[in-house]
Amino acid sequence: MTETATDRMRKVKSILVAQEAPTDVNSPYLKLAEKYNLKIDFRPFIQVEPVPAKEFRKQKVEIMQHTAIIFTSRNAVDHFFALCVELKLEMPPEMKYFCISDQTSNYLQKYIVIRKRKIFAGLKDTKDLLEIIKKHKNEKFLFPCSDIRKNDIPDFLKENGFTFTEAIINHTVAANLNDLKNVFYDILAFFSPSGINSLFVNFPEYKQNNTRLAAFGPTTAKAVKDAGLFLDIEAPLPNAPSMTGALELYIKKANGIK
Repeated sequence: MTETATDRMRKVKSILVAQEAPTDVNSPYLKLAEKYNLKIDFRPFIQVEPVPAKEFRKQKVEIMQHTAIIFTSRNAVDHFFALCVELKLEMPPEMKYFCISDQTSNYLQKYIVIRKRKIFAGLKDTKDLLEIIKKHKNEKFLFPCSDIRKNDIPDFLKENGFTFTEAIINHTVAANLNDLKNVFYDILAFFSPSGINSLFVNFPEYKQNNTRLAAFGPTTAKAVKDAGLFLDIEAPLPNAPSMTGALELYIKKANGIK
């Protein structure tokens, strides 16, 4: 008899979120923990390591031949400018920067004088950023990224005839999770296929047993299933567009809360 999500449903008391702990005191995770009296811990299952200059040169990417740079995270900003120091490159004043959010664009001031530069920022996600990029068809874009990245930006640039170059400036690798070997959580929440890979890199003999798995996005959900694991909670949902929303729906049902 095939096991179902209902068969596996048990009361939830603890959750491990495979991300950095939130710095915002109003984080929906912290509110969820308080509202339902839960233990919610945070632990990144992956880490990002910079590509050294020697390895970067093999890509034959000429950074200074571009007129605009796309940044999707503060990690990308850090690794890009660290690489420039290694390569002895200084960004010209006319270089333009396209950032996924104000948070990322403001972070640039760590490396450049913002008031003297042309900086464009999306509101919060890639869709916003692409709307801005649409208006700058004549730029030569450089997209510094990880060896594991989403396809949305490169696909958009290709489909719309933009001149651009991808530059791999960091590698995504499994974090060391040995200290979690004998720690049990009712739910593990994942946000990328890399997180699932890290689970098995750290624990090759991993058995899911009664642990419920939550996955955000179709590629993460597929990775869970491809690994032979049971997907208990899938996000986003029509009535729960966030991971915390999907978790709350499950917790209310599993814990018998109306």
